[in-house]
Amino acid sequence: MNDRLVSVRVKGDFALFTRPENKVERVSYPLPTPSAARGIVEAIFWHPQFTWRIAEIHVLSEVKTYGILRNEVNSKMSPARSEPYYADDDRSQRHSVCLRDVDYVIFAEPVVPPGGSEHAKEFRERFERRVKRGECYHRPALGCREFAAEFEPWDGSVEPVPWNEDLGLMLWDLDYQVKPPFWPKFFDAKVEAGVMRVPAHPIGGAR
Repeated sequence: MNDRLVSVRVKGDFALFTRPENKVERVSYPLPTPSAARGIVEAIFWHPQFTWRIAEIHVLSEVKTYGILRNEVNSKMSPARSEPYYADDDRSQRHSVCLRDVDYVIFAEPVVPPGGSEHAKEFRERFERRVKRGECYHRPALGCREFAAEFEPWDGSVEPVPWNEDLGLMLWDLDYQVKPPFWPKFFDAKVEAGVMRVPAHPIGGAR
């Protein structure tokens, strides 16, 4: 494995990595999107002097799905609201297709600005120390805040599942330089022997 990469094993009882084409009924991708994986590693260690690039995601357990109905409100709470808000009057039930008993290894690289490459090794070491100690800035989540993730160092003791599939287009990230609604970027996602390799750039991006 590339020595510029760090790794972390993340597990959880439930996960939901929502496909953006499903507006009302939430349907999960079968594994984390690169942006969801980045959110996990940033929860463990974030620093303004670099950004995380997700390189690979290994799937260590069979993909299992289940459906749930959740109560949700239809509107967002505004801080400028002057009248009382009653959630019971604005509630609806939505169906979600989620994942259960998930287990992944995320491989990521700290990308520093030009001239700062000497700090990359320090950032990798700080991340690895935090993983070993179980330290995080906030609890990592598996797609939704209510689906908390456990994390630990990756020791290579479990092999990825024997899974091969062309997943088609998957969300790579959102372009926050564009005003809302933010512009989504995609890539051609493929799982080979339980491993999804993430390109450095989305479709149409720099090569």
